[in-house]
Amino acid sequence: MAERNCLVTNDWICGEYVRSRSQELIDATLQHVGITVVSVAIGVAVALPLALLARRVRFLAGPILGVTTVLYSIPSLAMFSLLLPFFGLSASLVVTGLVLYSLTVLVRNILAGLQAVPDEARDAAKGMGYGPLRLLWEVELPLALPALLAGIRITTVSTVALTTVGAIVDYGGLGTLILDGLDTTFKAQVLTASVLCVLLAVVADVLLLGLQRWLTPWTRPHRIRTSRAARKAATAKVAEPA
Repeated sequence: MAERNCLVTNDWICGEYVRSRSQELIDATLQHVGITVVSVAIGVAVALPLALLARRVRFLAGPILGVTTVLYSIPSLAMFSLLLPFFGLSASLVVTGLVLYSLTVLVRNILAGLQAVPDEARDAAKGMGYGPLRLLWEVELPLALPALLAGIRITTVSTVALTTVGAIVDYGGLGTLILDGLDTTFKAQVLTASVLCVLLAVVADVLLLGLQRWLTPWTRPHRIRTSRAARKAATAKVAEPA
Protein backbone atom coordinates (compact mmCIF):
# COMPACT_ATOMS: atom_id res chain seq x y z
CA MET A 1 0.00 0.00 0.00
CA ALA A 2 2.83 2.34 0.90
CA GLU A 3 4.47 1.72 -2.48
CA ARG A 4 1.28 2.65 -4.31
CA ASN A 5 1.04 5.89 -2.34
CA CYS A 6 4.58 6.94 -3.26
CA LEU A 7 3.19 8.98 -6.15
CA VAL A 8 0.91 10.82 -3.78
CA THR A 9 3.63 11.39 -1.20
CA ASN A 10 6.03 12.41 -4.00
CA ASP A 11 8.86 10.11 -2.92
CA TRP A 12 12.22 10.13 -4.70
CA ILE A 13 12.16 6.36 -5.19
CA CYS A 14 8.82 5.14 -6.51
CA GLY A 15 8.26 1.80 -8.19
CA GLU A 16 4.72 2.75 -9.13
CA TYR A 17 6.06 5.64 -11.21
CA VAL A 18 8.32 3.28 -13.17
CA ARG A 19 5.44 0.88 -13.79
CA SER A 20 2.85 3.48 -14.70
CA ARG A 21 5.17 5.59 -16.87
CA SER A 22 7.23 2.77 -18.40
CA GLN A 23 6.30 3.63 -21.99
CA GLU A 24 7.15 7.29 -21.43
CA LEU A 25 10.54 6.29 -20.01
CA ILE A 26 11.19 3.93 -22.94
CA ASP A 27 10.30 6.60 -25.51
CA ALA A 28 12.54 9.18 -23.82
CA THR A 29 15.41 6.69 -23.59
CA LEU A 30 15.09 5.74 -27.26
CA GLN A 31 15.06 9.41 -28.27
CA HIS A 32 18.13 10.01 -26.10
CA VAL A 33 19.99 7.08 -27.67
CA GLY A 34 18.95 8.07 -31.17
CA ILE A 35 20.12 11.67 -30.83
CA THR A 36 23.41 10.52 -29.29
CA VAL A 37 24.16 7.92 -31.97
CA VAL A 38 23.32 10.26 -34.86
CA SER A 39 25.35 13.12 -33.36
CA VAL A 40 28.45 11.00 -32.76
CA ALA A 41 28.22 9.37 -36.21
CA ILE A 42 27.96 12.73 -37.98
CA GLY A 43 30.71 14.10 -35.74
CA VAL A 44 33.08 11.32 -36.84
CA ALA A 45 32.14 11.87 -40.49
CA VAL A 46 32.96 15.58 -40.18
CA ALA A 47 36.02 15.24 -37.94
CA LEU A 48 37.85 12.72 -40.12
CA PRO A 49 38.18 15.00 -43.19
CA LEU A 50 39.13 17.91 -40.94
CA ALA A 51 41.86 15.85 -39.27
CA LEU A 52 43.15 14.67 -42.66
CA LEU A 53 43.21 18.26 -43.90
CA ALA A 54 45.03 19.43 -40.77
CA ARG A 55 47.63 16.71 -41.21
CA ARG A 56 48.18 17.33 -44.92
CA VAL A 57 48.18 21.15 -44.80
CA ARG A 58 50.18 21.85 -41.67
CA PHE A 59 49.46 25.58 -41.41
CA LEU A 60 45.72 24.78 -41.20
CA ALA A 61 46.15 22.53 -38.17
CA GLY A 62 46.27 25.45 -35.73
CA PRO A 63 43.16 27.24 -37.07
CA ILE A 64 41.15 24.00 -37.30
CA LEU A 65 41.98 22.97 -33.74
CA GLY A 66 41.43 26.53 -32.55
CA VAL A 67 37.98 26.81 -34.12
CA THR A 68 36.84 23.47 -32.69
CA THR A 69 38.06 24.52 -29.26
CA VAL A 70 36.17 27.81 -29.48
CA LEU A 71 33.01 25.95 -30.49
CA TYR A 72 33.33 23.69 -27.47
CA SER A 73 33.71 26.69 -25.17
CA ILE A 74 30.35 28.18 -26.21
CA PRO A 75 27.70 27.55 -23.53
CA SER A 76 25.04 25.11 -24.69
CA LEU A 77 22.16 27.57 -24.29
CA ALA A 78 24.01 30.15 -26.36
CA MET A 79 24.89 27.53 -28.98
CA PHE A 80 21.29 26.45 -29.41
CA SER A 81 20.16 30.08 -29.54
CA LEU A 82 22.63 30.80 -32.35
CA LEU A 83 21.45 27.77 -34.30
CA LEU A 84 17.75 28.42 -33.71
CA PRO A 85 17.22 30.74 -36.73
CA PHE A 86 18.61 28.04 -39.04
CA PHE A 87 16.93 24.90 -37.68
CA GLY A 88 13.98 26.07 -35.63
CA LEU A 89 12.69 24.04 -32.70
CA SER A 90 13.66 20.62 -34.04
CA ALA A 91 15.84 17.61 -33.37
CA SER A 92 18.21 18.90 -36.06
CA LEU A 93 18.96 21.88 -33.82
CA VAL A 94 20.09 19.59 -30.99
CA VAL A 95 22.02 17.22 -33.27
CA THR A 96 23.88 20.08 -34.97
CA GLY A 97 24.91 21.57 -31.63
CA LEU A 98 26.10 18.21 -30.35
CA VAL A 99 28.08 17.59 -33.56
CA LEU A 100 29.85 20.93 -33.16
CA TYR A 101 30.71 20.09 -29.56
CA SER A 102 32.08 16.68 -30.55
CA LEU A 103 34.59 18.06 -33.04
CA THR A 104 37.15 19.31 -30.53
CA VAL A 105 37.74 15.81 -29.09
CA LEU A 106 37.34 13.84 -32.31
CA VAL A 107 39.57 16.02 -34.50
CA ARG A 108 42.35 16.08 -31.91
CA ASN A 109 42.26 12.33 -31.32
CA ILE A 110 42.12 11.41 -34.99
CA LEU A 111 44.94 13.82 -35.81
CA ALA A 112 47.05 12.50 -32.92
CA GLY A 113 46.45 8.92 -34.06
CA LEU A 114 47.44 9.68 -37.66
CA GLN A 115 50.53 11.58 -36.59
CA ALA A 116 51.59 8.64 -34.41
CA VAL A 117 51.70 6.24 -37.37
CA PRO A 118 55.39 5.28 -37.82
CA ASP A 119 57.06 6.63 -40.94
CA GLU A 120 58.50 3.15 -41.51
CA ALA A 121 54.99 1.76 -41.94
CA ARG A 122 54.12 4.43 -44.49
CA ASP A 123 57.38 3.95 -46.39
CA ALA A 124 56.93 0.19 -46.48
CA ALA A 125 53.38 0.54 -47.80
CA LYS A 126 54.48 3.02 -50.46
CA GLY A 127 57.27 0.67 -51.45
CA MET A 128 54.66 -2.05 -51.98
CA GLY A 129 52.78 0.23 -54.38
CA TYR A 130 50.06 1.53 -52.05
CA GLY A 131 48.36 4.68 -53.32
CA PRO A 132 47.21 7.50 -50.99
CA LEU A 133 43.69 6.11 -50.44
CA ARG A 134 44.82 2.53 -49.92
CA LEU A 135 47.59 3.73 -47.62
CA LEU A 136 45.04 5.66 -45.54
CA TRP A 137 42.45 2.88 -45.43
CA GLU A 138 44.68 -0.16 -44.92
CA VAL A 139 47.65 1.24 -42.99
CA GLU A 140 47.12 4.62 -41.35
CA LEU A 141 43.53 4.31 -40.08
CA PRO A 142 44.03 0.83 -38.58
CA LEU A 143 47.14 2.04 -36.74
CA ALA A 144 45.30 5.20 -35.62
CA LEU A 145 42.28 3.17 -34.49
CA PRO A 146 43.13 3.17 -30.73
CA ALA A 147 43.22 6.97 -30.62
CA LEU A 148 40.11 7.24 -32.80
CA LEU A 149 38.09 4.85 -30.64
CA ALA A 150 39.27 6.57 -27.47
CA GLY A 151 37.98 9.85 -28.89
CA ILE A 152 34.65 8.24 -29.78
CA ARG A 153 34.31 6.89 -26.23
CA ILE A 154 34.91 10.31 -24.69
CA THR A 155 32.62 12.00 -27.18
CA THR A 156 29.81 9.49 -26.68
CA VAL A 157 29.80 9.85 -22.90
CA SER A 158 29.87 13.65 -23.09
CA THR A 159 27.14 13.63 -25.76
CA VAL A 160 24.89 11.51 -23.55
CA ALA A 161 25.22 14.24 -20.92
CA LEU A 162 24.84 17.16 -23.33
CA THR A 163 21.76 15.68 -24.99
CA THR A 164 19.80 16.48 -21.84
CA VAL A 165 20.21 20.19 -22.63
CA GLY A 166 18.03 19.61 -25.69
CA ALA A 167 15.11 19.57 -23.25
CA ILE A 168 14.85 23.34 -23.72
CA VAL A 169 13.49 22.66 -27.22
CA ASP A 170 11.67 19.45 -26.17
CA TYR A 171 14.23 17.17 -27.87
CA GLY A 172 16.34 16.20 -24.90
CA GLY A 173 15.36 12.58 -24.43
CA LEU A 174 15.63 11.85 -20.73
CA GLY A 175 16.57 15.49 -20.20
CA THR A 176 13.02 16.47 -21.10
CA LEU A 177 11.69 14.30 -18.28
CA ILE A 178 14.27 15.75 -15.89
CA LEU A 179 13.32 19.32 -16.80
CA ASP A 180 9.59 18.62 -16.55
CA GLY A 181 10.15 16.91 -13.22
CA LEU A 182 12.07 19.89 -11.88
CA ASP A 183 9.37 22.30 -13.06
CA THR A 184 6.64 20.29 -11.32
CA THR A 185 8.78 19.11 -8.37
CA PHE A 186 8.11 15.51 -9.41
CA LYS A 187 10.90 13.82 -7.47
CA ALA A 188 10.49 10.27 -8.80
CA GLN A 189 10.61 11.47 -12.39
CA VAL A 190 13.75 13.55 -11.81
CA LEU A 191 15.61 10.74 -10.05
CA THR A 192 14.54 7.96 -12.42
CA ALA A 193 15.40 9.89 -15.57
CA SER A 194 18.73 10.99 -14.07
CA VAL A 195 19.66 7.42 -13.13
CA LEU A 196 18.75 6.19 -16.62
CA CYS A 197 20.93 8.92 -18.13
CA VAL A 198 23.89 7.83 -16.01
CA LEU A 199 23.28 4.19 -16.91
CA LEU A 200 23.22 5.08 -20.60
CA ALA A 201 26.62 6.74 -20.31
CA VAL A 202 28.10 3.79 -18.41
CA VAL A 203 26.67 1.18 -20.79
CA ALA A 204 27.84 3.14 -23.85
CA ASP A 205 31.34 3.46 -22.42
CA VAL A 206 31.56 -0.25 -21.55
CA LEU A 207 30.29 -1.31 -24.99
CA LEU A 208 32.71 0.99 -26.79
CA LEU A 209 35.57 -0.20 -24.57
CA GLY A 210 34.74 -3.78 -25.53
CA LEU A 211 34.63 -2.80 -29.20
CA GLN A 212 37.97 -1.03 -28.85
CA ARG A 213 39.60 -4.07 -27.24
CA TRP A 214 38.14 -6.36 -29.91
CA LEU A 215 39.28 -4.20 -32.83
CA THR A 216 42.73 -3.48 -31.38
CA PRO A 217 43.94 -6.75 -29.82
CA TRP A 218 47.57 -5.68 -30.16
CA THR A 219 47.04 -3.03 -27.47
CA ARG A 220 46.05 -5.53 -24.78
CA PRO A 221 48.66 -5.78 -22.00
CA HIS A 222 48.52 -9.59 -21.77
CA ARG A 223 49.12 -9.86 -25.50
CA ILE A 224 52.17 -7.65 -25.12
CA ARG A 225 53.50 -9.75 -22.23
CA THR A 226 52.83 -12.96 -24.16
CA SER A 227 54.63 -11.72 -27.24
CA ARG A 228 57.62 -10.63 -25.15
CA ALA A 229 57.75 -14.01 -23.41
CA ALA A 230 57.55 -15.75 -26.77
CA ARG A 231 60.44 -13.68 -28.11
CA LYS A 232 62.54 -14.44 -25.03
CA ALA A 233 61.79 -18.15 -25.36
CA ALA A 234 62.71 -18.12 -29.01
CA THR A 235 65.93 -16.25 -28.28
CA ALA A 236 66.87 -18.72 -25.54
CA LYS A 237 66.16 -21.65 -27.84
CA VAL A 238 68.37 -20.21 -30.54
CA ALA A 239 71.13 -19.61 -28.01
CA GLU A 240 71.06 -23.21 -26.79
CA PRO A 241 74.11 -25.24 -27.82
CA ALA A 242 73.47 -27.95 -30.38
